[in-house]
Amino acid sequence: MEKQKILIVDDEEGIRNLLVEVLGKGGYECKTATNGEEAINEIKKDSFALVLLDILMPIKNGIDVLPQVLAHDKETAVIIVTGVAETKIAFDTLKLGAYDYIMKPFDIDEVMVSVEKALEKRNLIIQNREYQENLEKKVIEQTEETRQVYMSAIMSLAKALEARDKYTDGHSKRVTDYSLAISKNLSLLEKDIEKIRLAALLHDIGKIGVKEEILHKNGSLTNEEYRHISEHPNIAVEILKMIIKDEEIIKIIKHHHERFDGKGVPDGLKGGEIPIGSRIIAVSDSYDAMTSTRPYRDFLSHEKAIAELKCCAGTQFDPKIVDSFMGIKIFRNNPARSTVYF
Repeated sequence: MEKQKILIVDDEEGIRNLLVEVLGKGGYECKTATNGEEAINEIKKDSFALVLLDILMPIKNGIDVLPQVLAHDKETAVIIVTGVAETKIAFDTLKLGAYDYIMKPFDIDEVMVSVEKALEKRNLIIQNREYQENLEKKVIEQTEETRQVYMSAIMSLAKALEARDKYTDGHSKRVTDYSLAISKNLSLLEKDIEKIRLAALLHDIGKIGVKEEILHKNGSLTNEEYRHISEHPNIAVEILKMIIKDEEIIKIIKHHHERFDGKGVPDGLKGGEIPIGSRIIAVSDSYDAMTSTRPYRDFLSHEKAIAELKCCAGTQFDPKIVDSFMGIKIFRNNPARSTVYF
């Protein structure tokens, strides 16, 4: 085991030599300083487990040195060894963080006991800190591992949601691609684009809680059915809020069916009240829905879908987002399955 280092700070040579001899025999590695300034220089150069510190010294006294020692390393144990027999000074040094206050002339056994107890306390503090740090690290790792497991499960559910419906197969991937392209056209920050990416992938996860007969209904929805399917953003929030701690991502998903004119769901937000990620996904989602075959209608051509987006700019959609969408290059290898590249 590496020897623990002790710095002995005293202007009396006899005291320094005595302590070096006794502590050296006790298995400690000792260095000395004749005044406070030397002591500060030593602690800047080296790391010490304990400092034995006199108070009355030339250049810089022990009262001034003590806080500097602890500021450099708060876990350094400090024992005051002095001939100053004043209760107030003793109290002040202990208040500043000294472990013990020993009067000269001292009993060398008393010093050794104090040193051992001070180092024992220091070691316990360090062990406790390391334990807490390791515990926190493990908790973080386990929390992230759990989050990843849940996230993988949710992504699997999202894929299963699309897999059970041939009409929406690949929908979330395409909406994500469109949303990323729009975000890049708008020169959004990378951290915001990443949030939009995750929100787009999961924007329809709430449909897991929607009755299948309503999702696949071949015809217009009744008012009650429309209210039911309009709850899927709120359902998504309930599913995701325990896993995704970033509230911005949750809000983007929750509000992707809001309208620019304030007539959307679930909260009737208007214009800039709607998160920009939600406004982006709204355009991407609508375009992909229009250019995909659904149970109640055939797909629209790219040109007709674009015309519809332009027509609804300023009412259903943010005009700025629609304009940005116009700059996306779209490759259509299948009229009902458009692919974006950017």
